[in-house]
Amino acid sequence: MILRFGYVSTALALWEASPSRTLTFTNWNKQEEEERSNKLLYLTEQNLKNTLRVLHYNIAHGIELYRMSSSLVPLATHPDVKWDYITPFKELFKEIGSLVQKHNLRVSFHPNQFTLFTSPQKHITANAIIDMTYHYNMLEAMGLHKDANINIHVGGMYGNKLEAMTRFHKNFVKLDKEIRMQTTLENDDKTYTAAETLQICEQQNVPMVFDYHHYWVNRQDENFEELLERIFATWERTGKVPKFHLSSPKSEKLIRAHADYVDIDFALPFIQALKAFGKSADIMIEAKLKDQAALRLVEQLGKLRGFKRINGGAIEI
Repeated sequence: MILRFGYVSTALALWEASPSRTLTFTNWNKQEEEERSNKLLYLTEQNLKNTLRVLHYNIAHGIELYRMSSSLVPLATHPDVKWDYITPFKELFKEIGSLVQKHNLRVSFHPNQFTLFTSPQKHITANAIIDMTYHYNMLEAMGLHKDANINIHVGGMYGNKLEAMTRFHKNFVKLDKEIRMQTTLENDDKTYTAAETLQICEQQNVPMVFDYHHYWVNRQDENFEELLERIFATWERTGKVPKFHLSSPKSEKLIRAHADYVDIDFALPFIQALKAFGKSADIMIEAKLKDQAALRLVEQLGKLRGFKRINGGAIEI
């Protein structure tokens, strides 16, 4: 079995390579029309070119798993801006997609925590659909819309978890089927446990992304080892190996915050459980030091008995 490791958004080892350069609506609003347009075009171009730089860095280091920044296009979903962020960058989007496909990379998006489908307020659901559509439009421009995933959390509970879960099922189906098919759901660190998220995934036929750190701080009478078979089963229709998230607490007091690196002692019970299950998996590292944390964990695992490092970001067991 193979465990591949990746990281989120920015390769810290690269100089000035942020793919998330942005522009606030307040600053956009202060500028003349031409200046506004030029600024949006410039920032988006820089973000897409830096994404290419990061992908080349990943290829050189044998890292095949990567989460792209949700902030590639500034103000893409703002109702007062509404600009065409696809047409001017068709070639750049295609170049990103071609590079991903050529090197068999696995990429994804993870919209922010406000993209949810449990709210009783209609405008929250409407905004979630707009945001999911924005991410899907970018994947479509890259030619990756049938391959890459968009990962979200279930959302809040608004005083009644059962009612919120019912609203999720009602609101989620308002999203275009093509986008729903590329969506994954992740357990969170405060509200929806792994078992509850898994139940929703099974009902919606949506793959589950299991977050071990979130599970560790937010679980009830559940052992994740007993959920693995069902979690893996949610991915069967995709033909892909399941994806997991891994980080470790920053401190004993700040247990929800992510540490700079992944504490191998914290991670090993999770890794050993996957080893015992015996099937390959992809693991997104969510530590603060991003690529450096992913590479360090793979190096540490590669030194353990029974684990063989086969490239920069992968272990064979």
